[in-house]
Amino acid sequence: PESGAESQRATWKASLEESAGDDFVSRLIQQFHFEPRQIHRVVRTAREAAALRDPESQAVTESDLWTAARGAAVRAMDGLARKIEPNRDLEELILAPESMRQICEIASQVAHRGAVYEGWGFGAKLSRGQGITALFAGPSGTGKTMAAEVLARHLDLDLYRIDLAGVISKYIGETEKNLRRVFDAAEESGAILFFDEADALFGKRSEVRDSHDRYANIEINYLLQRMEDYRGLAILATNRKSLLDPAFLRRLRFLVDFPFPAAAERVRIWRGAFPRKAQVGALDYEFLGRLEIAGGNIANIALNAAFLATAEGSAIGMDHVLAAASREYAKIDKLVLQSEFGPYYTAVRR
Repeated sequence: PESGAESQRATWKASLEESAGDDFVSRLIQQFHFEPRQIHRVVRTAREAAALRDPESQAVTESDLWTAARGAAVRAMDGLARKIEPNRDLEELILAPESMRQICEIASQVAHRGAVYEGWGFGAKLSRGQGITALFAGPSGTGKTMAAEVLARHLDLDLYRIDLAGVISKYIGETEKNLRRVFDAAEESGAILFFDEADALFGKRSEVRDSHDRYANIEINYLLQRMEDYRGLAILATNRKSLLDPAFLRRLRFLVDFPFPAAAERVRIWRGAFPRKAQVGALDYEFLGRLEIAGGNIANIALNAAFLATAEGSAIGMDHVLAAASREYAKIDKLVLQSEFGPYYTAVRR
């Protein structure tokens, strides 16, 4: 049988002695679901790491415990999910003020679950729904995946992107089995689950006309149930919020809109698009902010401009950015208009 919160707390405290405070132990209990043998293994691994770092002191830190817990919790998902290594910081995320506040609230709730559920007793009043579910909705390229990476890095948690091609099966019952494996593995590890293009999995339930419709609705019902029972952080991203099942939307704790960035936000995105090591010449950022494209397109243009400049052996200039912008506009079937490019229209039309 699974160990309850109080049993896990007693095991952690007995193993750690005075190495961690009550708040940190509560956070471990909320994030990872270990049996006693696993807890002892985590503590032993943390002690070994502390001894390697400082043979004289050998004092175990909370960072040692957290790293050891993450390592012990990793379970293979058999190709159903791909681990994403987050490399973006919270300062790099540029969103509308309200969206940014919600991202910070998500991070705060994940970090302080132990204090609220265990310390303040809210866990006893909630038989289910202790996890945190968030929907990121907005056009492509507006930062939904980047926001998931930022949260994983900020919270020091693993991030798994669910492979829909591996999860969805045409055979009856197989989709539920695959999803059960994903959720069970994530439940133990405390990982963040990221469902991209969630409308493919969480679409509206249809009227039952044949056996196919009936089993499709069963899959959606199972998904709704597991999402509600999952105790970790599950993030879903969609470009088409209208296609999602209304019953699913009611079960979400956060619904974060990722609108198309305004001109001022695009200027900030442009300024952060080039790494510090990149050789960047004089760029007209105010003009570039007038280009009505999303952050994902800006990142593509910046990268292609860097390759053009490197091939010429020069710093990245406006000519390189304009050439890369014309390629990006052609790729997304967007017209290069004189009203948008103004004085640079002739240069970009070459």
